[in-house]
Amino acid sequence: MIGQRQGIIVWLYSLKQAKMLRRFGNVHYVSRKLKYVVLYCNQDDTEALIRKISSYSFVKKVEPSYKPFLKMEFENAAPDKAKEYDYKMGI
Repeated sequence: MIGQRQGIIVWLYSLKQAKMLRRFGNVHYVSRKLKYVVLYCNQDDTEALIRKISSYSFVKKVEPSYKPFLKMEFENAAPDKAKEYDYKMGI
């Protein structure tokens, strides 16, 4: 049912209109202190939604999340031997 999702970060001048962003996708988080909203939508609709949301007067800036494009398999992720010894000792 749910395809590929991508996050959009919407920076606002005021949080009064944060509820209105629910019609564009799933509102995941609202930061009251920094005045931004994290919104999830379908990855195919991301570009169109960014253009549409940024046209509103209460929106300061719109940024897409790049997490779907990052490689999540890490190489040489072996732990440090000294830390591994400390964990076994219970320190």
